[in-house]
Amino acid sequence: MLAFLILAVGLVPAHATEFPTCAPLVPADMDNATVDRLLGHWVYIMGASQYPPHMAEMKELKYATFTLFPGRNEDEFNVTEIMRLNETCVVRNTSKIHVFRHNSTLAHEEGQEVSMAELIHSDKDLFILKHFKDNHVGLSLSARTPEVTKEQLEEFEAQLRCHGFKLEEAFITSPKDACPEAGKEMDEGSKATAEPQLG
Repeated sequence: MLAFLILAVGLVPAHATEFPTCAPLVPADMDNATVDRLLGHWVYIMGASQYPPHMAEMKELKYATFTLFPGRNEDEFNVTEIMRLNETCVVRNTSKIHVFRHNSTLAHEEGQEVSMAELIHSDKDLFILKHFKDNHVGLSLSARTPEVTKEQLEEFEAQLRCHGFKLEEAFITSPKDACPEAGKEMDEGSKATAEPQLG
């Protein structure tokens, strides 16, 4: 499923030639207010992963949005994702996210596949996830709008370097590749997957 995320505040902007300030990522406090603010529309901005299958998927991802709706059970979201994979727009609305408040973790469930990510404390308009999959780590950044500030982007890039990623290993989406409105020129229910996916 599409990704979620945000950055710890107060990082010094880092440039490619400088060693980044590696402030630790702080897990979000999963109270009712935090869970409620996750509802609604998000735009996937940028991410990186050490997990080879996700790296391959991210190479195909040009643009993605996801919307979280209340699920049938407490601490459960239904998810609708709209993404462009290379030249094809895909809509998926069969996955769920389960919230585990005790450890600030989100579990994305798509059929038999389950992937995990830790929600990181951030600005209310950012959605930052630290992904875990078979001892591989990933980071993803999403936001309420397709644009983030220069400072927010620099902070996220610094965290990527702190976690051992080179900036050229990160994948950035572009609003120019946005899909048409839902229902227009879409492939419904495709099995294609990409980050922003938990994991």
